Amino acid sequence: MPSPTQRVLARVPARLRPVLVRHRRLVKFLLVGGGCFALTTVINFELKFTVLEHKPVVALTIATVIATVVSYVLNRRWAFRAQGRRREAVLFFLVSAVAIAVNDVPLAVSRYVLDLREPYVGAFTQEVADFLSGMIVGTFVAMLFRFWAMQRWVFTHLAEPVATGTQPPLEPGYAAHETSREVPGAR
Repeated sequence: MPSPTQRVLARVPARLRPVLVRHRRLVKFLLVGGGCFALTTVINFELKFTVLEHKPVVALTIATVIATVVSYVLNRRWAFRAQGRRREAVLFFLVSAVAIAVNDVPLAVSRYVLDLREPYVGAFTQEVADFLSGMIVGTFVAMLFRFWAMQRWVFTHLAEPVATGTQPPLEPGYAAHETSREVPGAR
């Protein structure tokens, strides 16, 4: 029975498979990030349009903090497959605190320096500016910082792979080895 990773790779065009396997840690990091981006967006809008209507930076910060906790669990267990250590968690949340500040800066500049808020602009323009500055620009810059910092300082000790007598040890950050079994639809 092929692993979930092998089943997904079987559906990817053959010429792209080696690139995805070679950069699997980045691919997994981006998948975790995409899911956390969606989570952040939903929570941010829920807070921004209800209890934190006049505090968009606070709403974005709370949404980002919640998604950061989810990101820690998924990155540690799947994308980076790191061993759990107290130092790792402390470093993760320190890096994430800096990344949250980085994420908030474009929204704060948009709202309070460039005055892209009501009554200076219309409600639609304000919401578009908030989304572009906070969710797109802020998230992109914070994502670049996080990936670099996570690899450099946080997830430096990878989990020991479990070796069986029939297969070589798993590579760090990869769910399973490619096997010689034919996977349906792999051509």
